[in-house]
Amino acid sequence: MKLIYQHILSFLIVILTSVMIIGFSTINYQKEQAYQSNYTRLESYAENLSTLQLYSKKTQSKNSPPFFSADFLQKFSFVMRDENLKLFLMDKNFKTTYPLGGYDILKKSAKSMLKKGQVVRIKDDHSSEQQDLAPKVQGRVKRDGLRKRINRLFAAESYTWVVVPQVQGSGSNKKVVGAIMIGSRVKDVLQTVSQAKANLARALVITFVVSLILNFILAYYQTGRIKKLSLAARKVADGDLDVQVDHRHADEIDDLAENFNEMVRSLKASNEEVKAQEERRDQFMQDVAHEMRTPLTTINGLLEGMKYDAIPEESIPESIDLMSRETKRLIRLVNENLDYEKIRSGKIQMMKSQFNAWTIMNDVQQQLTQNAAKNGDKIILDAPEDLPVYADQDRFKQMLVNLTQNAIQFTNNGTITLRGRRFQHGATFSVQDTGIGMTQEQSKYIFERFYKADPARARYGGTGESGLGLSIVLSLVRQHGGEIKVISKPHEGSTFMITLFDQGHEKHYDKKDKKEYKDKE
Repeated sequence: MKLIYQHILSFLIVILTSVMIIGFSTINYQKEQAYQSNYTRLESYAENLSTLQLYSKKTQSKNSPPFFSADFLQKFSFVMRDENLKLFLMDKNFKTTYPLGGYDILKKSAKSMLKKGQVVRIKDDHSSEQQDLAPKVQGRVKRDGLRKRINRLFAAESYTWVVVPQVQGSGSNKKVVGAIMIGSRVKDVLQTVSQAKANLARALVITFVVSLILNFILAYYQTGRIKKLSLAARKVADGDLDVQVDHRHADEIDDLAENFNEMVRSLKASNEEVKAQEERRDQFMQDVAHEMRTPLTTINGLLEGMKYDAIPEESIPESIDLMSRETKRLIRLVNENLDYEKIRSGKIQMMKSQFNAWTIMNDVQQQLTQNAAKNGDKIILDAPEDLPVYADQDRFKQMLVNLTQNAIQFTNNGTITLRGRRFQHGATFSVQDTGIGMTQEQSKYIFERFYKADPARARYGGTGESGLGLSIVLSLVRQHGGEIKVISKPHEGSTFMITLFDQGHEKHYDKKDKKEYKDKE
């Protein structure tokens, strides 16, 4: 079943159920009120009748019930007949005296209540629940003429009755000397209820039609919004990542639309990132092929020259030194790739301890001073001689070497400053240069694998050919539980800052945190 029909059906069930519950409750209430009103009316007739002093001229015995004149009873019966009422008079034994005498039509339970001065109410004399009237009064009549009169009195229609006891005397001398029984047809009592049922049926039909129309409009509106999401999802499945669904932050469907839009934006960003990553990977492969082809071509040419005595004897030592340098260059290129994979996958084991970082920084300065001098650069060390740090000593040195080599690579005739400072529960280290700097866009990607901020200068200084140095630094910093960031402006140089925390204060990175550096920005 489609969603729109499910909405319509559910709305209709709720509305119709509510209308039926309210309607039936109202009908039952009106039915009870109709019976109560009828009881009150009949009892009022009986009480008024018992107070009339229109007695016959006969002398009454002390314990006999009042006798109404024949003329009065005839007139009263005529009036009641117009209102579809029936009247019975009874003696002290609760046998009928009018209109037919000598018939015992009440059950013992009813007689018992009357003797106590209580009014007997009979809701429906044809109901199996009512036990106050004796069954089949007609069956006790033998003569045909009398049977007809009884049948006229007890018609096939059901009646509602009240039996009011007649009392004489006062105080402790009160005695029940008879009873007046007045009844009206049940269908007359329930006439207002029948009208209410008819009104309920009409209201139910009208409510059904109106609800059907309103529910269709609401369901069409809601399912229309869901259809928009469905169509948008289909477009995304077809590769269109520019889809956005309009929403107004009104309800859960709008929240779903907002989440859908965020998902599409994330997919688009991820798709663009994958494309950019593939482009950088292709560029890396081209760079590696170029870097490997150059030293291999050099080595092969020198070997060919020595094989065929094309190289003068005095130039052979110089050729061997050149082949050695080119071989080391190839080894370094391969080792950097292998080292990065081990660090990235967490296969290296950190041997952390507390040591004096100044010693390592001084070694890096001495080690790379000659390399920096080739570009006309100068390395300055700015750190206290006592600078405790908690880290893996070899990997700490590797981080500083990579950052310093990166600074040398992009700085000519400038200054490179190694700084170190201690703070509570950790230490910060920075490598600042006065080189070419980077744009903000380049800074976002500088820690990514294979990325080179300036490919045209990637081979300056003889290091960083692979574009892996800074990616290795980022992985090592995070495995130390530290932080790294870069501040740079074009033509103003760059500053790379590392923060390493003491034991017990390291940061913990989940897998989702080990993303590219730009996600941290």
